[in-house]
Amino acid sequence: MIIIPARLKSTRFAEKILCEIKGVPMFIATARQVSSVDEVCIAVDDEKVLHIAKDFNFRAVLTQKNHESGTDRINEVCKILKLKNDELIINVQADEPFIESENLAKFKAFSEDCLKRDAFMTSCYKKISSAQAQDPNLVKVVCDNQGFALYFSRAKIPYEREKYTADFKGHLGIYAYSVKALNEFCHFRNSHLEKAEKLEQLRAIENGKKIKMLEISTQSMGIDTKEDYEKALKIFKA
Repeated sequence: MIIIPARLKSTRFAEKILCEIKGVPMFIATARQVSSVDEVCIAVDDEKVLHIAKDFNFRAVLTQKNHESGTDRINEVCKILKLKNDELIINVQADEPFIESENLAKFKAFSEDCLKRDAFMTSCYKKISSAQAQDPNLVKVVCDNQGFALYFSRAKIPYEREKYTADFKGHLGIYAYSVKALNEFCHFRNSHLEKAEKLEQLRAIENGKKIKMLEISTQSMGIDTKEDYEKALKIFKA
């Protein structure tokens, strides 16, 4: 199941999930984009958003407002729906309306394989330039030789004391995990790194869990700010 956490309030861009993309609210555009890959459920925290989702014939669940992360919100949905421990959950952020369905299908197959073997959760990245890596709104990731994430940061990583000849990696806000792993994650205490960077995936790494990363080629961009939104409208002519 694909679960889209759709929190109405946003610090950097107020109520961004309601901004229009292709004639519909952003979170609906995201749901439509991924609906061909798997069943979709939208995890909302506001009655208004719940009604909008249902008006567009999407399954939606009203959750508590006080969750500190989208993953915690998804965990509540899993409990409400009484999903089995071994069920695969794909977390797609509501501000990813341009993620290609073929990439998500590829990620789903990758996750089904990796989560059965040596990964606690999975995510993905795209190659970015050194200049793009300067942007704190674009999260970066560095990986080991087996493709597991070593660290995520809003800062430019790695720091180029000498010329860095490999590719910088821009993280995409898509995750997969089993219901069991998700519940375990949500029982971890919020970590110091997570609080500092405002990146929930660091909670898993700080607790010694492995995140397997998939490289994809994509034009998609997450929308964190009003500037991102205006840029996306021009790029995708949405």
